[in-house]
Amino acid sequence: MKTILLASAAAATLFAAPAFAQDAVGSVGVAYNHAKTEAGAADNDMNGAKIDGVVATPAFGDWTVTFNAAGTYTDSDFGGDETGLSGAVHLTKAVEDMRFGGFVSGEELPLGYTLTTFGAEGQKYFDRATLTGVASYGTAADADLWTVGGEAAFYATPALRLAARASYSDLDVDGASTDGWSAGVNAEYAFAATPYSVYAGYDRSELEDFDVTVDAFEVGVRYNFGGGLQARDRAGANLGRNVNSVLTSLFRGNVQ
Repeated sequence: MKTILLASAAAATLFAAPAFAQDAVGSVGVAYNHAKTEAGAADNDMNGAKIDGVVATPAFGDWTVTFNAAGTYTDSDFGGDETGLSGAVHLTKAVEDMRFGGFVSGEELPLGYTLTTFGAEGQKYFDRATLTGVASYGTAADADLWTVGGEAAFYATPALRLAARASYSDLDVDGASTDGWSAGVNAEYAFAATPYSVYAGYDRSELEDFDVTVDAFEVGVRYNFGGGLQARDRAGANLGRNVNSVLTSLFRGNVQ
């Protein structure tokens, strides 16, 4: 049932997004990613592809609803071929030069598990920068994942967005607890007089007590609608991309 719901959310966002172009702000993108996982003496290389989409639209008054979804394909040395879906719904309110709200998301993990996450998020807008903060709780089977994180984005020009992000997580599995963290950078460049942009990113994630580290790289292209790169930020159309999940890096090798 959860898989059906995730698939429905992903399809609605990815394929209906361009139809909202006149009334909303968002993007649809495709990307290639590569990740290397080191777990003690064992290494695992992952290569994959991702298609994602996001739509932010006014709901009522100063409130905004944002839908984002992604479909992923991963080929790893250990796990072979894997596909996954993820989706989220955000409800936020714009207050002067800030935005506050919450979200609920679902993400397929290997072995048939689904990570369900609830969280609070906020953004502060400046002339050439955006600050984002997120706090969340996620659960999958017998695992509990608490995460806090943030991103700082700077617009070197209206067409060039540079960002750095970091998050800290506490993962409890069957009574055993471990700390995890993720940090990364990315850049996105929008081509003049076109709705297209290209981006690249790098994340490093670690689960300390399990001696697991993941280095992930991603490059992609996006079709944007409703405004430029900074308009996406201010409309709430980058929510869901700003802070990476340690488990997403571990199992999918994805960069956000």
